Amino acid sequence: MFRAIPLVMALICMLFGWLVYDTGDDAARLTAGTVIFFLGSICIALFCTAATIIRQITGTYRPALKFVYPFIGYAVAIATLCIGIWIFHTHTEQPLFVAGHVVAGLGLITMCVSTAATSSVRFTLIPENSKRNDSAPNPAAYSRGAGAALNTIVTLVAIAAWAWAIILLLHADDSASYLVAGTVMGGIACVCTGLIALVVSIVRQTRNTYTDADRHRWPSLVLGMGTAALVWGAIIIIFDAGNSYRNIGCIMIGLGLICYSISSKVLLLAKVWRADYPLAKRIPLIPVLTALTALFLAAFLFEYSTVDADYFTPAHVLVGFGAICFTLFSIVSILESGTSSGK
Repeated sequence: MFRAIPLVMALICMLFGWLVYDTGDDAARLTAGTVIFFLGSICIALFCTAATIIRQITGTYRPALKFVYPFIGYAVAIATLCIGIWIFHTHTEQPLFVAGHVVAGLGLITMCVSTAATSSVRFTLIPENSKRNDSAPNPAAYSRGAGAALNTIVTLVAIAAWAWAIILLLHADDSASYLVAGTVMGGIACVCTGLIALVVSIVRQTRNTYTDADRHRWPSLVLGMGTAALVWGAIIIIFDAGNSYRNIGCIMIGLGLICYSISSKVLLLAKVWRADYPLAKRIPLIPVLTALTALFLAAFLFEYSTVDADYFTPAHVLVGFGAICFTLFSIVSILESGTSSGK
C-alpha cells in the first residue's frame, strides 16, 4: 500500500493536470495544468524512495535495485528540468513563461528527492547503528566520499534554486512574469533547502556519524524553511492585496506546507535515534494534517475563484500540493516502521 500511494498520487497529478490544461486555453488553465502535471514527477521520485526502503525492510531488495530506483528518480528529475527550461525558452509570454520556470523548479525538487532515495540504499543500517553506543563509522555503509557527494548534490541543487530565484526577482521590474516566477522559485528553493536536512540526516545515521547537535540542527533547518515560505506567502497576501499576483501568496503557503511535511521525516529520524520516543507513531500525522490543510485551502480558493479568477491557478495547484503531502505521509510511515524501537 505504501508503495502504491506515491504512484497513485503521481497518476492523479498527471491526469488532473492534463484535464485542467486540455479543457481551455486561457492563461490560468495553461499555467495550472502544466504545473500540476509535473508535480507527478516528485511523486515518482518519492515512490523510488519508498520502494528502496520497503524492499530492504521486507528483504526483497535485490542488488540491481540499488541502481534502478536512483536512475528512475534522476532520469525523471532531469527530464522535468529540461522540459521546464524548454518551455520558458520557447514561450517568452505569460503564462507558459512562468509555468516553464516552475516546472524547472519542480525538476530541482525531484532531483533532491532522488538524492534522498539514493542515500537510503543502506537504510537498514540506521536501526542497527541506533543500537550502538559508539560513533565510529559503520564499515558496511557507503564511504565518507560517497556520503559527502550525496550531501553536495542536494546542497548545490538548493543553491541553484536560490540563485535562480534571485536572478528572476532582480528582473521583476521588467515584467510581472519575472516577479511571479521568481517568487515561486523562492518557495521551491525553501523546499530544496529543507531536503538538505533529510539527506544529511539519512547519510549521517547510515554512516553512524549522527551527533546530538544534528538532532536540533536539521529539524530546525527544515522547519525554518517551512516557516519562511509561509510568512513570505502571508506577506504577499496582506501587502499586495490590490495586485493581480497576490494569489502567489497562496502557492507559497502550499510550498511551506510541503516543507512541514518533509520535517516529519527529519523529526522522526532525530527523535528515534538512540532513544525511545513514545510519540513516534504520531509523527506521520504531520503530513496528513498538511495534506488536509492544502486540500481545504484549495476548496476555499475554488469557491473564491468564482468571483475572482486570479485564484483559479492556486486553487488547482494546491490540490497537487495536497497529493505531495499525502505521498510524504507514506514515506514517513515507512520510516517509522523501520526505525522506531516500538515497531
